[in-house]
Amino acid sequence: MNTVIKKQIDEMTEDELKEVLQRDYIRRLTRYRMIDDFYRKKYGMDFDSFETANIVEKQNYTFEVESDAQEWELAIDGISTVEKKMKELSGEN
Repeated sequence: MNTVIKKQIDEMTEDELKEVLQRDYIRRLTRYRMIDDFYRKKYGMDFDSFETANIVEKQNYTFEVESDAQEWELAIDGISTVEKKMKELSGEN
């Protein structure tokens, strides 16, 4: 690790480190939720309904819909992961 960065991290208090992580988690969560919201509006349903309705197959596996499905699934997984990390950071289980 870069020695300047390591030194800065070593000098931070635990609360300062938590604050940095919290801000990053909020930023990531916001981005994932924006992606989820975009696709909910585009397809008129949530991701589970999109999967259950097999929209990818119904739209003949077009590049656009397959790409949307992958990005949407990553966003849904990201939301879950970041929410879990935020709870861990705050001491909730």
